[in-house]
Amino acid sequence: MSSTAVVVKFLVERSSNNALHGQVIIGTLIFQDCAVGLLFALLPVLRGNSGILLGMVSMGKLLLTLSIYLAVASVLTWFFVPRFLKLMMKLSSQTNELYQLAAVAFCLMSAWCSDKLGLSLELGSFVAGVMISTTEFSQHTLDQVEPIRNLFAALFLSSIGMLIHVQFLWTHVDILLASVILVVVVKTTVAAVITKAFGYSLRTSFIVGVSLAQIGEFAFVLLSRASNIHLVEGKMYLLLLGTTALSLVTTPVLFKLIPALMHLGVLMHWFPPENVTNNEVILFQAYIGQKHL
Repeated sequence: MSSTAVVVKFLVERSSNNALHGQVIIGTLIFQDCAVGLLFALLPVLRGNSGILLGMVSMGKLLLTLSIYLAVASVLTWFFVPRFLKLMMKLSSQTNELYQLAAVAFCLMSAWCSDKLGLSLELGSFVAGVMISTTEFSQHTLDQVEPIRNLFAALFLSSIGMLIHVQFLWTHVDILLASVILVVVVKTTVAAVITKAFGYSLRTSFIVGVSLAQIGEFAFVLLSRASNIHLVEGKMYLLLLGTTALSLVTTPVLFKLIPALMHLGVLMHWFPPENVTNNEVILFQAYIGQKHL
């Protein structure tokens, strides 16, 4: 899995979230986030024969819970959410703080309910965003939560730092660096090949691959759950934590290298010139326009 929080932040800062490669990246990240609950259900299967039956039962419960959760979310989207946001708009006519708190509280409540049902926090947050996006207050809500986004990003990055065992990683720095390089190369290759297989240009596929090259923040939660059921322990656990954290740290470097790599690719005739790939963007925009109509 890749990091939704880090990658989307960079896409928005570079105004690339509405570009062709940005839409492919965001769609892939959302699909990965929705699969977190399934990954949790599959963890017991990795314990061997004793965990296969438990894993199958967990998966069945997960699918049933997910169906009920989405059904309830659909009802809330139709009846409760528009009225709730409209009421908050009226109450916060003089100040925006109340609306900001209400929007954040709604998303946190959805994430909490999803987690308590055995799904994932990110799936609940995603469902909350979808419910708000279907209302007429979607753009206003997005504008209101924008200022506090950096606060949550800072909390996320600081929490990652507190998980790292610096002395152990320094002792095994050679293995750590080799692991990170392997992760970046393999994930870039796999993501680029799959994107290319769906008919996108080599340029777009390469940008998608590099952007998804890191290990996402939810790997920390999966590793913690795997450690609790004694799948990963000791030095391997610490090494995987370090690899995940360092791959996240390399993401800003990779994003800064993308323009230089694309320029090198054009010079080496790996990628077509920019004006050629613009045709792909025009076709993509025309397709989105037809779907909208």
